[in-house]
Amino acid sequence: MRVLIVEDDPMIGKALRTALRDEAMTVDWVRNANDAEHALVTHSYTLILLDIGLPGRSGLDLLRSLRDKGVEISTLIISARDDIDNRVDGLDLGADDYLVKPFEMRELLARMRAVMRRRHGGQAVSDLTNGEITLDLNSHQMTFRGTTHILPAKEFALVRTLMERPGAIFSRAQLEEQLYGWGEEVESNAIDVLIHYIRRKFGKDIILNMRGVGWMIDKATR
Repeated sequence: MRVLIVEDDPMIGKALRTALRDEAMTVDWVRNANDAEHALVTHSYTLILLDIGLPGRSGLDLLRSLRDKGVEISTLIISARDDIDNRVDGLDLGADDYLVKPFEMRELLARMRAVMRRRHGGQAVSDLTNGEITLDLNSHQMTFRGTTHILPAKEFALVRTLMERPGAIFSRAQLEEQLYGWGEEVESNAIDVLIHYIRRKFGKDIILNMRGVGWMIDKATR
């Protein structure tokens, strides 16, 4: 899950980026509408956290522009403006939800989950299962062939990426794109190291290496 934060306040932006990365999300952070538009052209995002009071163009102007262009990425407005007019305008322009600052992080996470459920037909998914593999999306606990471990954030994010498309082969570049946001240092062997740690917990059969191409979780893992 890759999230774009559009927030000009450095304290809030840094806090959100840290908290969401701790939840195994890949996070990019920009401070104005123009940089947000550039990010949306160059990367694929699951959800936008959008402040209204941005320097230059407002968050509402950005949202209007995106919807006019047919960009339907899930958008959750986070704003200190709690008057009814701003809330109605934001929702009418196509925001999926509106959360007033200050807020508790657990409420933001709950609202993000609710937005994603609505985008996927209202189904609340608490785990991913493929053959003998079960990945709990809330606790980050994975079970494979009777062995269970709670995965650190990056290992969880890697397994989740592979589990969401079993049978699909992901290259190193694709996995790095999914797991690392701007400003995160990525060693040349970072993906190999994560896969090594996961295999050390569960065995080499958990993730298959397609030599010279990438990695996958087999649909038929049983």
